[in-house]
Amino acid sequence: MNPIRFQQHISPGTDAPFAEPGLQKGFDAIITPLVHFAKNKQQDIIRVSFDGTHGALFQSVLQRTIDTLEKNGYAVLTLGTDGYMKTSEALRKQFHPNISDNRAFGYFAEGTIDDYFEPDAQAQVSSWMNQAIASCPASNYPTFVITFGPGAYWLGNGHFDITYYLDVSREYQQIEHKLQLLNFGLNWNRDAVEKYKISLFVEWPIMESYRKQILDQIHYYIDMNQPASPVMTTAYTLREMVKDIAKSPMRVKPFFAPGVWGGQFLKKFADLPKDWINCAWSFEPIAPENSILLEYKGTQIELPFLTVMHYEYTNILGDRLVKLFGDYFPIRFDYLDTIDGDNLSCQVHPKQEYIRDKFNEFMAQQESYYIMEKNGDSKVYLGLTEQCTKESFYDAVQTAQETGVPMQLTDYVNSFDAKQGDLFLIPTGTVHTSGKDNLVLEISSTTWWFTFKIYDFLRKGLDGKPRPINIDHAFDNIDFHKKTAWVRQNLIPAPTLLQTQGENEEYLLGQRDDLLFYVRRVHLQDTWEDNTNGEMVMYNLVEGEQVRIVSRADESVYVDFRYAESYILPSVFGEYKIVNLGDAPCKLIKAGVSESWDVSLLDV
Repeated sequence: MNPIRFQQHISPGTDAPFAEPGLQKGFDAIITPLVHFAKNKQQDIIRVSFDGTHGALFQSVLQRTIDTLEKNGYAVLTLGTDGYMKTSEALRKQFHPNISDNRAFGYFAEGTIDDYFEPDAQAQVSSWMNQAIASCPASNYPTFVITFGPGAYWLGNGHFDITYYLDVSREYQQIEHKLQLLNFGLNWNRDAVEKYKISLFVEWPIMESYRKQILDQIHYYIDMNQPASPVMTTAYTLREMVKDIAKSPMRVKPFFAPGVWGGQFLKKFADLPKDWINCAWSFEPIAPENSILLEYKGTQIELPFLTVMHYEYTNILGDRLVKLFGDYFPIRFDYLDTIDGDNLSCQVHPKQEYIRDKFNEFMAQQESYYIMEKNGDSKVYLGLTEQCTKESFYDAVQTAQETGVPMQLTDYVNSFDAKQGDLFLIPTGTVHTSGKDNLVLEISSTTWWFTFKIYDFLRKGLDGKPRPINIDHAFDNIDFHKKTAWVRQNLIPAPTLLQTQGENEEYLLGQRDDLLFYVRRVHLQDTWEDNTNGEMVMYNLVEGEQVRIVSRADESVYVDFRYAESYILPSVFGEYKIVNLGDAPCKLIKAGVSESWDVSLLDV
């Protein structure tokens, strides 16, 4: 994964005390501003906040900070945010409507950081601070009072001299969830599935909103994704870096994960760990799940793509899309790998009204499958057979679940041959699955969790537990008119030539009124010229070796990318050209929000 590199000087700004320019690596960089502050400011008390994301290793920073300060003769008082939180039992009870009893699904919380804390937590902390300060003995050296943990800035009402934010990615949290990390504020979890569910429906909506609220208030941002080697910069520098990258093509850091049906193609292609059983998914991007890597003078910093969107969503999306989606990135690319693997579950995704009413989800899960690679006579299953009825399908699924005897899926669901380059459109309410031996590029709306499994071939998950089946949710959403003839006519479109430039061509592969995205394909012999026209565009190189996307306004601004890589072109990128750098013709998938899509999900 190549990071976005900065060559120009980066100013630290004037807000952060004793800041150094650029990116600083290691614990000493974190502690140095504190020592300088103590030596240069005539204060008896120095208040410090180490706030951050749950899962960041506060202890490693805190321990080194205290050791260094005390060796320099400074007294240190510490206060952890966990001492002012509600109990685990109280939080489970409070958030039960959001967590729910369903193994997979909950209801997105709309709370704020104070929901995790006792009602008088801020008053308690203020009283403790006053008493602690009053009891400090007279000294020639100032005393440091350090508040640490998620919510520290809020808990201290923002009354701090130096503030830090320790951040980690969702990917980091999910890796730690599989080890010992529990959900924020809880003292137990049932398993990794519950951890993800509570994160998705409760912790992330609240804590990531809190992060957005305070990022402009803090002095220093610390990337803790490599806990032994933190990377720090000022909040001002972070904003300036993000402002700069939002003008040019961006690629997120891919996020890989194994699954019960996963294949072997991505594991080999991406050189994933040999002890992985398979690789089922690769996200690039699913905006809330991915990070982005930035590099300055040989030092890299990782930050959530959500933070990039927080600062620069208007320049990235463009005015029309902001009116439709706010700061929410609306489209995702991800891979489903079943090559030498197995079928996905037979599934359906909920309609907009249902997903908003039942789960408080912002956006319906509209999808499409683009076949990038395949083995043998692989299949895609899409829509219902002409003879399928609601009653017969429901009875067959229930009988299989109750008896443990497999059902014949193709009695009810259409099976279509998958060919490289085919596109299958999957509006909400459409029964579908990818068969084994496909590498699918999903081009879809960003929502990704709301898969109602109808039939999962009686499998257990990688954890040995039965996989959640959601028959009732599924049958509330299935469109039973989407049968064989209708599917062939409406969901498996033939490519339509839109335009040519010399020997280069652009085709429309798929677009429907009930899908917010369009899918096009550029057939590239040499050079293709285009324009973002004020809206973000996404590309993936689906065939060929390597291409370059170059700004026509400034040809020093370009990116090179290879097969299977994805890039986001921000709305402000303007005119550009795509140059084939390989020896053979290339094909690129191009996707964006359909010109005809005018449904503002902010108003739904």
